[in-house]
Amino acid sequence: MGNASETFLILSRISKDNDFLIGTFYSIFGVLSLLGNGILLFVVYRKKSSLKPTELFVVNLAVSDLSMTITMFPLAIPSAYSHMWLFNKPACTVYAFCGVLFGLCSLTNLTVLSCVCWLKVCCPNYGNKFSYCHASLLVAGVWCYAGVFAIGPLSGWGEYGAEPYGTACCINWHVPRQNTAAMSYIICLFFFCYIMPCTIIFLSYTFILLTVRGSHQAVQQHVSPQNKISNAHALIMKLSVAVCIGFLTAWSPYAIVAMWAAFGDTASVPPLAFAVAAIFAKSSTLYNPIIYLVFKPNFRKSLCQDVAHCRRTLCGCLCQHSSAQERPCRQSQHKEEYDSTRLSNGLAENHGACKHCPCPETVIGTRGNFTPCSPQQTARVLKGSLHSEVAVSQLSIELQSDFL
Repeated sequence: MGNASETFLILSRISKDNDFLIGTFYSIFGVLSLLGNGILLFVVYRKKSSLKPTELFVVNLAVSDLSMTITMFPLAIPSAYSHMWLFNKPACTVYAFCGVLFGLCSLTNLTVLSCVCWLKVCCPNYGNKFSYCHASLLVAGVWCYAGVFAIGPLSGWGEYGAEPYGTACCINWHVPRQNTAAMSYIICLFFFCYIMPCTIIFLSYTFILLTVRGSHQAVQQHVSPQNKISNAHALIMKLSVAVCIGFLTAWSPYAIVAMWAAFGDTASVPPLAFAVAAIFAKSSTLYNPIIYLVFKPNFRKSLCQDVAHCRRTLCGCLCQHSSAQERPCRQSQHKEEYDSTRLSNGLAENHGACKHCPCPETVIGTRGNFTPCSPQQTARVLKGSLHSEVAVSQLSIELQSDFL
């Protein structure tokens, strides 16, 4: 890392306090993204036998978000806390490549998912024919589409470089002024990876909401609104609104700032604006699993079942472990009480059962009910050269009074 700083030195252009806040945000996003996407993939794995074709896009979304978290956050977090980029130029290129590839994969995946939802809701005759083969082909197309724009800067169409705020890497937004190829790359990136996905997602969910609203009104005229159809409509509306809000919140700030730097006055763009926009963009790895785990009933139900099963398993292991520890303790406690409760003649009261503990044996009553027995005091009676042991209650009154 020392040689890296000599050949490729990028210093932060924002204050140390802001870098510390950025590093803290990245740390929180990284942990939550690992947990959220990991839980989502675990739930999908548990219910893989009943997985629907459209849910393959949810799996692909979790994979791309988790890949972005694993490849980018370990480099961005220490650089933010160190107030400079800590790694060399190839690491910067790899970081930027992963950011573009996985980021565009998530965007394209959400776009294709919105189209599939539109097809299934608004055109059910065609949507009902959607199969695993169709979903697999579309997922492969999503990765190819994102790969074209990610490989472009590596082949000379555009360029990767340091972010304007200095502790991360992405597309070099200042090159288009001197390079026509870079300018065409930025224009295509902005149109095909932001304007077109935004338009498709907005139109798809708008038509879905209109269709759902119309069918909901038709259902209300005939049956109660509390049926399964109304619940499914409400679910689709919640998912539609959540996905649209999440998409626009995550990527709109970065797209606006990037276009400002590429086509406007580059010097007038504050580095802190890029840093804040990058925070919003990286938050996209966090909200997608939350949306689907909260609003998808089958995912939420499967997760609750897995959590309950884990709790039962954990409690069973803890109970077995504690009972195994308590058994020798109880035996030693009984032995101590047995040794300490003796009569004046040196014999035990009831041969091993302490008078403070419940008797483990039971006596069957006249009606078949089990009733706990009470501890008995015994005495050893000497008759000539022979001695016998009898209960105190069976002795005569005189012998009991003498004994006691």
